[in-house]
Amino acid sequence: MSQHAQSIQKGATTNPVKFRSRPWAATLILTSGILALILGMFLSVSFGAADIHFAVVWDAIFHFNPDLTQHQIIQEIRLPRLLGGAMVGASFAVAGAIMQGMTRNPLADSGLLGLNAGAGFVLALCFAFFPGLPFMYLILYSFLGAGVGAGLVYGIGSLAKGGLTPVRLVLAGAALSALLSALSEGIALYFKIGQDLAFWYAGGVAGTKWFQLKIMFPWILVAILGAIALSRSITMLSLGEDIAKGLGQRTVLVKFLGMIIVLILAGSAVSVVGAVGFVGLIIPHLTRYLVGVDYRWIIPCSAVLGSLLVVFADLAARMVNPPFETPLGALIALIGVPFFLYLARKERREM
Repeated sequence: MSQHAQSIQKGATTNPVKFRSRPWAATLILTSGILALILGMFLSVSFGAADIHFAVVWDAIFHFNPDLTQHQIIQEIRLPRLLGGAMVGASFAVAGAIMQGMTRNPLADSGLLGLNAGAGFVLALCFAFFPGLPFMYLILYSFLGAGVGAGLVYGIGSLAKGGLTPVRLVLAGAALSALLSALSEGIALYFKIGQDLAFWYAGGVAGTKWFQLKIMFPWILVAILGAIALSRSITMLSLGEDIAKGLGQRTVLVKFLGMIIVLILAGSAVSVVGAVGFVGLIIPHLTRYLVGVDYRWIIPCSAVLGSLLVVFADLAARMVNPPFETPLGALIALIGVPFFLYLARKERREM
């Protein structure tokens, strides 16, 4: 164990929640992040294939006139897309934070550990065998697929000699994701649903509708509130399972509840935005660096920063090559892949 980890555990024994916590930084991030998110929302609604003035955006939101084309564009296309991006970003970021805290694995992310691929495989089956399935059922099947993917990854990783390590977990996730993606593409070719699945794999919030948001919002809200309620216990787990048990934590129950929350968040997000990875990897690391190890601050700050990342990435996707759109997943991967390689190399040096 490194000297840094020993110092964390020593501090956790006496004052586990306040150790290395920076509430002032978290308050600053939440305040400035929400303001930046509001600005990003106005920019996102204003810019696109048709640029719309801020004054028109304001009128469309607060004084909607269905007879005006620009008001229709804002209300029916851009606002659902914007709110969907914010919800998806918060979901992926909070899910990643919980996974990293519970497993003490710095490489944990729903995309890297098979949850996205599992959800995608089940969605491919739904597109092939149950076309026109209501969106509510798609979300439920996404939860199921994400759970199956996570279970297979953890099972495969545990079979290796020496037990489950962060690198083995990621390798198992990469292998299973490749397998499930190949099976999904085979189903797409055989059943001729390639266009639907290709749009899903590219990742994006362009097709988000209000009815999808109405179904998603309660699930995501309850899951994030549950994550905040569980945040103190996750802090204990992140400092070591022995320490958590010594402080009276019911670690099995905490892990079970945490995994349910992760499946809800990842399943909801994947069913809407598709195979967008790395949000849950980048944001929790950045948040921990800024606010410390207290998950009572990490989780809400991750939600805000995750929303910011997806909203501004979606805006960039529309501005890089107008009037065409660059896939959202590709833009985030430009940041996420180098970050992942840096973490993997750092983790290997510390083993």
